[in-house]
Amino acid sequence: MRFKRFSLGILAAAAACSVGISFASSHREAPFITTSPKVDGTDFYMFRSYEGIAADGSGGRSDYVTLLANYQPLQDAYGGPNYFSLDPNALYEIHVDSDGDAKEDMTFQFRFKNKLNSIPLMIGGKSIAIPLIQAGAVANVNDGNLNLNETYSLTLVRGARRKGTIETVGKSSGATTFEKPVDYIGEKTLGNASAYATYANKHIHEIKVPGCPAGKNVGRVFVGQRQDGFAVNLGTIFDLVNAPLAVITNPANIAAAQANSIQNKNVTTLALEIHKDCLTAGSETVIGGWTTASMRQGRLLSGAPASGHQTTDKTGGAWVQVSRLGQPLINEVVIGLKDKDKFNSSRPSGDGQFLDYVTNPTLPALLGLVLTGDPAALAPTNFPRTDLATVFLTGITGVNKPANVTASEMLRLNTALPPRQFADQNRLGIVGNILAGGSDNAGFPNGRRPKDDVVDIALVAMLGGLCMANGDNDTYKFNSIPGVPGATSACKPSSVPIKETSFKVHDAVDQAIVPFLTSFPYLNTPNPGARN
Repeated sequence: MRFKRFSLGILAAAAACSVGISFASSHREAPFITTSPKVDGTDFYMFRSYEGIAADGSGGRSDYVTLLANYQPLQDAYGGPNYFSLDPNALYEIHVDSDGDAKEDMTFQFRFKNKLNSIPLMIGGKSIAIPLIQAGAVANVNDGNLNLNETYSLTLVRGARRKGTIETVGKSSGATTFEKPVDYIGEKTLGNASAYATYANKHIHEIKVPGCPAGKNVGRVFVGQRQDGFAVNLGTIFDLVNAPLAVITNPANIAAAQANSIQNKNVTTLALEIHKDCLTAGSETVIGGWTTASMRQGRLLSGAPASGHQTTDKTGGAWVQVSRLGQPLINEVVIGLKDKDKFNSSRPSGDGQFLDYVTNPTLPALLGLVLTGDPAALAPTNFPRTDLATVFLTGITGVNKPANVTASEMLRLNTALPPRQFADQNRLGIVGNILAGGSDNAGFPNGRRPKDDVVDIALVAMLGGLCMANGDNDTYKFNSIPGVPGATSACKPSSVPIKETSFKVHDAVDQAIVPFLTSFPYLNTPNPGARN
């Protein structure tokens, strides 16, 4: 089955959000990936950098695109003594489609290596290896008190990820080994939050990206632990939305469940900042992006491991993709349980096999069922839901649809639209822009920024509410998108009722009050394992 190409529009716009989003980011979203948390992708972000920019979106780092891929969900900061190093037997990748054909044109590959320093103590005249990953306070790159150093290499593949041209990405100094900061063990080891931020920032590396236009081939990379920035009340949501209907339909309760969100957890972030002209092709300004993790096909466990670090297994064979993430929450709340592992192993070019999950989504009916007892209470009744399929597959006309697009699921970003200063960003992205009649088109679903409240955007879209943003409370109709010339709504001109609640719903957790940085790598300093 192949995707049909649909006309795009504003209703589709918010809907697309919904297809990719709903209740929690991709934390433990598929059966197999729960067995391999080190390669479990949780969130993917892609946006024009807003570090140091002016109010009009110019200056600072505005000519760059930031790509953030989070892995290892729900990290408890106190999780010693080994904490959360990444898997040296895995391949972590960030893919960019520069021409809309649903195939990667650039792939940034991260490979990790753990070096055991075997710091000893003299005990009874014998040199005995210590049991911890640190022997004292840590403040510097490759600090002498670190018993375990985690490093990584970075390569760029142009063309198909396994058959394309491979080039090494190095530091501006010429070195090709990148250091990763140790996780935030605690304040006695690494100081307070300010001290840890200083330590972590020493691991932001300036890189030279081969094959990029002259003068635009310098970027930045960082890999390290961050506070989980995704705001959601996981327990309540997955317990059949265990909250009174009034809580999620009354705007006054928008932060009612904030204390139960997951900001007390950490994740591990792979962060890149690349000049936008390095990621685009020809006159096309829209890029697509997603992240994957792969493991070797074979694994042999040793019954008698030797001394060392992670020497209990041998791996070999072809790379097998086990995690995939573009738009948030696709696998978690859109794809059926039977196909979640299949989705994680799939590529955008094969997304036609999942079309029915988008055009006939179960989430609106489930919401109605668990909140009111009536599956039709909140759900639109027009099927197939082409309003969702358009944005899910192609991007929004006039916003982030490539000129020659092949239908597929990924984040899409128009690099020609200017970024917004953090304080001026509308947490509802393009949906909020419509409501406010503003000009913030740099947010979800045009890429995704940390501040974008993708859950609320998705809920509005899933329940058919985007047309209400244009003042149409009764039927779908065509309307223009404020601030985007030539972009129009794909709201159906037929008399299809829009649910009254659709533009009032939220998840009672406000993404906008989550702490973030205003500079690279944007996600906040992680939680410490212990405080002084």
